[in-house]
Amino acid sequence: MRMDRSYLEFEKPIEEIKNQIAQTLEIGDKGQVGIKSTLKELEEKLTKTTKEIFENLTPWQKVQLSRHPDRPYTLDYIKNITDGNFIELHGDRNVKDDKAMVGGFGEIDGKTYMILGQQKGRNTKERKYRNFGMANPEGYRKALRLMKLAEKFNKPVVTLIDTPGAYPGLEAEERGQGEAIARNLYEMMLLKVPVICIIIGEGASGGALGIGIGDKVIMLENTWYSVISPESCSSILWRSWDYKENAAEALKLTGKDMLKNKLIDNIIKEPLGGAHAEPQKMFKKLKLEIKKNIEELEKMSVEERINVRTEKFSNMGN
Repeated sequence: MRMDRSYLEFEKPIEEIKNQIAQTLEIGDKGQVGIKSTLKELEEKLTKTTKEIFENLTPWQKVQLSRHPDRPYTLDYIKNITDGNFIELHGDRNVKDDKAMVGGFGEIDGKTYMILGQQKGRNTKERKYRNFGMANPEGYRKALRLMKLAEKFNKPVVTLIDTPGAYPGLEAEERGQGEAIARNLYEMMLLKVPVICIIIGEGASGGALGIGIGDKVIMLENTWYSVISPESCSSILWRSWDYKENAAEALKLTGKDMLKNKLIDNIIKEPLGGAHAEPQKMFKKLKLEIKKNIEELEKMSVEERINVRTEKFSNMGN
């Protein structure tokens, strides 16, 4: 049980019970009274409260969870699902190395994959260095270079999506942000190797879609995927951020909504309390999901995979 973590407003009842458990354990350590029955009651109460909260999350609360400061990021997943031999590759061979987009070759149980995705930062310095997970055009061009490299060596591609959007700055537009993302959509549709795209946090706009075309598109339980963030939607429709909860509801951005509308293929259930509560369990689940899906996709021929992939995305919105 992790005690040194942050809590969102709706998680406060969980924090209170955990504090009570910590105090009870402290009393027990001092040997003043027997704590066994009290501890059992508190642990049962904690499980019940956590289930009640997480089984009834609103879309806005899921958006908040996707941004939780303790939530695992792309490099956390890469470090924990690979065999410790991940080789990060840098640069788009044109402008520079975009720190918001990371990727490279890594082995999962002896099999080599190309794994890439957006990376956020844990503190102010890291967030600035990673540009808050918002990639520039060179980030998407780097991603495409790595995917083409994977295709050359016949290695499957796994993308981990976690971004508030592509960087909207003037310099990004000058260097062709729209073209870079559009090129990725086209090229990913035709990649000859299996491609799995997994939303591990925020999946906002073209920034997410730029590495989101795959044979399988999967969302973690407490993530969101939408053309626009609830805050931006609220500011456009109501000229204020005050209606972000209404916007989150209307956008149908949760995994259940996306699965119902046939925009994704599957949802990975998170451990009770979210991916940040028990990250090791989440890493194992993600690893199994990747291996299972790649095994299925590799049974198909290249032509069949591309045809099914193209048809899937062509049918969206009909």
